[in-house]
Amino acid sequence: MCGRYSQTADIEELAERFGFEDEAIDSKPRYNIAPGQEAPIVIWEEIRLCQPTRWGLVPFWAKEEAVGYKMINARTETLTQKPTFKKSFERRRCLVLADGFYEWRKVDGIKRKIPMRIMLKSKKPFALAGLWDIWKKPDGGELRSFTIITTEPNDFMRPIHNLICTNKVKFLSSIFYPV
Repeated sequence: MCGRYSQTADIEELAERFGFEDEAIDSKPRYNIAPGQEAPIVIWEEIRLCQPTRWGLVPFWAKEEAVGYKMINARTETLTQKPTFKKSFERRRCLVLADGFYEWRKVDGIKRKIPMRIMLKSKKPFALAGLWDIWKKPDGGELRSFTIITTEPNDFMRPIHNLICTNKVKFLSSIFYPV
C-alpha cells in the first residue's frame, strides 16, 4: 500500500519527462503528499494534461465524498472485478507524478515503525500507475480524484513492506533513505 509519497521536481522537468502540456501548476517541492490532498497527475483528454487532483478516488456513482478516504489505493489483482475501479480502469487511467514513496519498516525489538523514503538511484521523477474519476458534488461542482494502483511487493521491496526485518537485512543506501 502506498500511503504517502513525494514529488519535488519542477514543472518543466516533469513536462519534459512525461510529455504533457505545461499548464499553470503549482509545483513547489512536496515531501509528504498525503491522502485527501491535491497532487499533480497526468491524464489524456485529447492532449496529455497535468492537473491537480485529489488523492482518494470518489467514483462517479458515489453517494458521498467521504468514500474517497478509503480509496487511496487500488489492488492490481482486483481492478477489473470491483465496481469502484472497473469503469476508471476501462477509460480513466493516469500517471501519478512522484520522485519517492514511503514505506514503514518494522524492526525486531522496536515498537515503532521506521519510515523509509524509496527513490530511484538516479533520483529522477517517475510515475505511479493510477486511476481517476469525476464526481458531481451536491452543489453542482465537480471533484476530480485519483487512486494509486498497487500490487504485491517484489523481492526488493518485501523486506520493508510485508515482513518484520532483522538486523541481518541490508538495504542499499543509494535507494532507501530513513526519514
